[in-house]
Amino acid sequence: MSGLPGILQEIADIVGEDAALAIAAARGGTQVYIPPEPPSDHWLCKLIGVALARALAAELTMGIKGLRLELPLGPTGHAAQMRARVDAMIEAGASERDIAMATRYTIRAIRRRRARLATGSDTSCQLSLF
Repeated sequence: MSGLPGILQEIADIVGEDAALAIAAARGGTQVYIPPEPPSDHWLCKLIGVALARALAAELTMGIKGLRLELPLGPTGHAAQMRARVDAMIEAGASERDIAMATRYTIRAIRRRRARLATGSDTSCQLSLF
């Protein structure tokens, strides 16, 4: 998945997408401390395994000193879940008003989602400079 936000994509590049998503599900939305070499009873080792946790820590901290990270929720977060709900209602043919009432999205935001779904572009609406 290439749509992971910032640090989660970096984590996925090091230890794989499944591990990154597990980390987001377990600690997303909070600040975590990653020591340069986590002990085997560290939460990260228990979550993704000692080898992966130590590989991740070594890469992120460069083995020098610990690192504090604010982890995003990623696709497990409320915003992602709400976008999925809006998308499903759009695809089911619900009216803009019904979607707005059910999700608390504005009609303008629903129209933008509908346009992005129609073009297949679920990324930023900013045009490329090149």
